[in-house]
Amino acid sequence: MEAFNIPATPSLMKEFLRQTGGTAVIDGGLATELERHGAELNDPLWSAKCLLTSPHLIRSVHLDYLEAGADIIITASYQATIQGFEAKGFSREQSESLLKKSVEIAIEARQMYYEGCSKSSSVGIGDGKVLKKRPILVAASVGSYGAYLADGSEYSGNYGDAMTVKALKEFHRRRVQVLAEAGPDLIAFETVPNKIEAQAYAELLEEEHLKIPAWFTFNSKDGINVVSGDSLHQCVSIAESCKQVVAVGINCTPPRFIHDLILAIKKVTTKPIAVYPNSGEMYDADRKEWVQNTGVKDEDFISYVSKWYEVGASLVGGCCRTTPNTIKAIYKTLSHRSPAAPKQKL
Repeated sequence: MEAFNIPATPSLMKEFLRQTGGTAVIDGGLATELERHGAELNDPLWSAKCLLTSPHLIRSVHLDYLEAGADIIITASYQATIQGFEAKGFSREQSESLLKKSVEIAIEARQMYYEGCSKSSSVGIGDGKVLKKRPILVAASVGSYGAYLADGSEYSGNYGDAMTVKALKEFHRRRVQVLAEAGPDLIAFETVPNKIEAQAYAELLEEEHLKIPAWFTFNSKDGINVVSGDSLHQCVSIAESCKQVVAVGINCTPPRFIHDLILAIKKVTTKPIAVYPNSGEMYDADRKEWVQNTGVKDEDFISYVSKWYEVGASLVGGCCRTTPNTIKAIYKTLSHRSPAAPKQKL
């Protein structure tokens, strides 16, 4: 992000939001879109499988979201772990290369988008696409330990009594190092289901002296606590006390809970608040599929967005089962609410 003079420091998000006019749009669901493009994801690696089989599809989905108005794109590394790749027979070196590849693909997509903007004669929305040179961040996704288990435990936060902060740090340490070294603008610790993993992430950031900011987003199934039942207040407090955490919020949570969760987070943090809910559909962990007709339609999802902005969210997007159409509608909604961003030179 050198072209927009956004520093890779704890001030990154505030400077980014200053340049975007106070609000920014996060991208939407990755796996759903990859499947729509023809990917087969019935695998413990989930969307990370495409790093092996079809990286061009990942790049296409990133571009779709940029052209829908996303200001932040999240890498296809949520389910990508060194341990997961090694279980598939890959060497440590190959596994680390695949992690780096997730960041490289997103950076390539951003560059392709900028080149497309330069070639376009239209400004703003042309041919249904948002073609607008603006600051764009690449966030390297780190899914929880539960995501690696691929048994749905990121939706329960139940890792058993034997799991410790130390063990979680060792599980994530090299993965976070590799992702940070690949050159993203920040690390997105997503779908954090419990306090113990939040503590592990915070300690890792400090121990490794990683010169890269991060955000923490938690998930909730009752609109009060994180999914494990741990106190949201305590989880957000961990993020608030970590200097490298530049935003905190909620993801992969039904839209109906977001309003009250933003209000609860505001009581604990002064950092920008990020929300990117899922479509509201229920996930069947045993069958490893989403339960049809349990979510909200795009128009209902979008009806919440202005309220989220009004009560304090400055970063808004979508998670599982949301699409570029969802993100374009968020872009249109927020662009009406945000003051004009100062013009920047590339």
